[in-house]
Amino acid sequence: MSSAFPRLACAALVALGVFAQPAAAQDKADKSGAAARVATVNGVAIPKSRVDIVVRAQAQRGVPDSEGLRNEIKEQLIVREIVAQEATKKGLAKRPDVVAQTELSRQEVLWSAYIADFIKNTPVSDAQVKAEYERVKAQRGDKEYKARHILVEKEDEAKQVVADLRKGRKFEELAKQSKDPGSKDRGGELDWNAPGGYVKPFADALTKLQKGKYTEVPVQTQFGWHVILLEDVRDAKFPTLEEAKPQIAQALQQQQFAKQIQDLRAKAKVE
Repeated sequence: MSSAFPRLACAALVALGVFAQPAAAQDKADKSGAAARVATVNGVAIPKSRVDIVVRAQAQRGVPDSEGLRNEIKEQLIVREIVAQEATKKGLAKRPDVVAQTELSRQEVLWSAYIADFIKNTPVSDAQVKAEYERVKAQRGDKEYKARHILVEKEDEAKQVVADLRKGRKFEELAKQSKDPGSKDRGGELDWNAPGGYVKPFADALTKLQKGKYTEVPVQTQFGWHVILLEDVRDAKFPTLEEAKPQIAQALQQQQFAKQIQDLRAKAKVE
């Protein structure tokens, strides 16, 4: 048996919560016959379904199914069952911290199962994907803008920036005083972005500028006061519906699930 696999298998077993409950409780529904078992440890069956679960988890990690893999998983399950039985004999299964961890593991398995069931029974339609695609595309607009900005706390500070620009001082130099840590060391550069990527007052001011011009009147947003310089404009690059479909479908699925959780939370009696 390789030394690398057992560690990987153990990690997969723990992550899947295979041993979240005492073996006897897990296997009540699995004693339908020897064909469904891979082994029996002190009279307790280890069902083939456990091996299948770990094999699927390993496949997601790039480990192909094989007889050797299944034998190694089987051995790990046998050893775990032996230890689980010994721990139960010692009364460890009733220890408060173990009970708490067991319940958390049970909930984690049920959480994953619920998500999978929800996704299966609440699919995102092509019509939903297309509608969201058109909405995002319209919101983004057909132009992208390359801009710089200087963000300061007070309006008077922003007016002073404008005054300094009128005197011929370089925008990049004045940007060093900006309180935007992401752009101040790059001369205030924000790179290419669609207007929809900015808060509305900023976007409105930006789209009204001519190339090479800056806002003569400072722009206020919830972040402070901005002086904005427009460097260039180009046609927006937007992926096709087919290219964007997987990402949009996933986002919509997440939104649907979040709403389901909110609804369940609202209906639950929490004291």
